[in-house]
Amino acid sequence: MSGTFVGMPAFPEAARDAVRDTTLRGNLRHATHTIRAKRAKAVAEVSDWAALREAGKRIKDHTLRHLDRYLEQLEAAVTAAGGTVHWAADADEANRIVVRLVQDTGESEVVKVKSMATQEIGLNEALEAEGIRAYETDLAELIVQLGEDRPSHLLVPAIHRNRGEIRDIFRSEMGRWGRPAPEGLTDTPAELAEAARLHLREKFLRARVGVSGANFMVAETGTLVVVESEGNGRMCLTLPETLISVVGIEKVVPSWRDLEVFLQTLPRSSTAERMNPYTSTWTGTTDGDGPRVFHLVLLDNGRTDTLADEVGRQALRCIRCSACLNVCPVYERAGGHAYGSVYPGPIGAILSPQLRGTASDIDASLPYASSLCGACYEVCPVAIDIPEVLVHLRERVAQGGPVTRDGNKVVLRPARGHGAERAAMRAARWAFRHPGALRAGQRLASRTRRFHPRTLPGPGRAWTGSRDLPPVPAEPFRDWWQRTHGGKDGGR
Repeated sequence: MSGTFVGMPAFPEAARDAVRDTTLRGNLRHATHTIRAKRAKAVAEVSDWAALREAGKRIKDHTLRHLDRYLEQLEAAVTAAGGTVHWAADADEANRIVVRLVQDTGESEVVKVKSMATQEIGLNEALEAEGIRAYETDLAELIVQLGEDRPSHLLVPAIHRNRGEIRDIFRSEMGRWGRPAPEGLTDTPAELAEAARLHLREKFLRARVGVSGANFMVAETGTLVVVESEGNGRMCLTLPETLISVVGIEKVVPSWRDLEVFLQTLPRSSTAERMNPYTSTWTGTTDGDGPRVFHLVLLDNGRTDTLADEVGRQALRCIRCSACLNVCPVYERAGGHAYGSVYPGPIGAILSPQLRGTASDIDASLPYASSLCGACYEVCPVAIDIPEVLVHLRERVAQGGPVTRDGNKVVLRPARGHGAERAAMRAARWAFRHPGALRAGQRLASRTRRFHPRTLPGPGRAWTGSRDLPPVPAEPFRDWWQRTHGGKDGGR
């Protein structure tokens, strides 16, 4: 992945600064609660939501098990329809391909549809380094770009900004990028949207190269699909002469019949709509309709390594709906920037450490950026068991062990700072393997409970700094069972 966010402090340190920002917390609380309530209402309308969720999970799991076959089928279909397919093993290769394709057109600017994959690889920065300017056309992405900011949400990248902040950004920065904001611009949504429309319209009309991602790729026909709510995507996908789409390899689905499931679950889970206002599909090139040249860049960038992990691979089911962010109590308080990735929230906490590895402080800390409450799993439209993967990755960080990196089997060493955790787990394992010692320890803890401290010393101080230490019962469960049941099954 791009090094744009790597080098940040570990999540606890980054989150500590975020929770002190009362404006940020207010913006996040208002936005996430609003989206959460609308989503719940939209989902409640569907009587077979559980069946759709299970169908989405099975389609994704089947596709991932046979990913090689479906990607080859996709390549053949795109090529037959007049497109060109490029394979990129990592971010650097993907950036080189796109830069070369843009340079071959002779253009020095591109318009972009909102794309997580291009953010992941740092494409805008790579283009800028070669003298090519990329213009974001999604409203929230435009706000982030004008403010020289970073996205903080999968669906609403500028969720951390309120209307007053957006007005100020438009007033001060729009003129540097093109048409300036109108005089006397206020913070009313209609005026802000109109300012963005006027600013972007001139870019749409003169752009000769468009860059996009895709929500889905249909293997049987080579069709790409983008769903969006503003119409900027439709402009970028139809007006330029050349279209370059950068898409993660996990976005493929076998057939149009499979796509039908996700076109029901994605809108409700993301924007709380029955159907997205704009659903754009394109298959290669067509004379007299849309771009004359189409390039598809299939991006790996750690996805094959993630696929090799039997537990962690379920993260590749993700359809980027952002439902897990909107219900997460940690995200609501810390915001997206603390995750140090373009993938924030619960899904980012399991996806980024797998795509990037856990060598950096931020990536090693992300699996711990959760209360394990399970709300993210409950709302996920493809049933990703995020708490299961978080615990799995915590074990990897604390214990080390075999993983796949860059297609090779390697053995990770345990991360620094987890010695006490490993010692505690070894002690617990020994105790559970020796029932007599466990029973004696329980009795000793019960008899000395009035002397127990309210907080833990040493490394445990961080845990009890925000939690109450659970009180020890007056007698162990085994003793209670033996006393109340006359010894029946008391030794089990």
